[in-house]
Amino acid sequence: MTNDDSINATGLQAAIDMLAPCGELFVIAPDEPRSGSSHALTINTPVKLTSLRQSEGLSVYMASGTPADCVKLATSCLLPRMPDLLVAGINHGSNSSVSVIYSGTMGAAIEGAMLGVPSIGFSLCSHSRDADFAASIKYGRTIARKIIEQGLPPHIALNVNIPALPESEVKGIRICRQNRGYWNEDFAPQLNPLTGENEYWLTGFYHNEEPGAAGTDETALSEGYISIVPVQFDMTAYEVMNEIQGLVVSD
Repeated sequence: MTNDDSINATGLQAAIDMLAPCGELFVIAPDEPRSGSSHALTINTPVKLTSLRQSEGLSVYMASGTPADCVKLATSCLLPRMPDLLVAGINHGSNSSVSVIYSGTMGAAIEGAMLGVPSIGFSLCSHSRDADFAASIKYGRTIARKIIEQGLPPHIALNVNIPALPESEVKGIRICRQNRGYWNEDFAPQLNPLTGENEYWLTGFYHNEEPGAAGTDETALSEGYISIVPVQFDMTAYEVMNEIQGLVVSD
């Protein structure tokens, strides 16, 4: 288990509660928030590792690297064998649509899939400090158990997003495709009073290119359903390979 909100994240503790009945847990997460780190790796400095807890059924480590670093450390150095399941999350905030590209949570899940481990990224569509994880724990445990029992196709990870609703109001689960959209971003300048220089904070909003489209994760979430999107790291656009054959210039 890992996440991108740090070892101290409320969502990580919720994920531990979610999976505790499912088997032995091995947790390794960053020492500070790494949101938006995608699949980044630490390459210019060493990664520091700290053991925080060793008890029956639960091992907890903190690492100075990224979520993807954590997966690599666990599988290459710390675990005696490959795990039966890799879970990243429960992330604070949605990772639906194009956010999957930026997400450190999904970066970890995709790293697991690359290594051949059935992997799931869980995200709750709320940034509130008091977010209600009850629905995430209930449905997430069900999904995790099914994947442990049935597995996933090779090199596929699941991107699971849970609407910010009370457990009683979640309508169910839908298998979806990724919604087409993008983040319309801007940098807001702010004067640093100590240096007199401008600093820039990333701001912006999500632009939905197909609002209300059937079968998408954004539509499912807006209608009160949990969305599950199968994702893969092969980003080849196979359907256009024939269309661009004209770009090939023979000598």
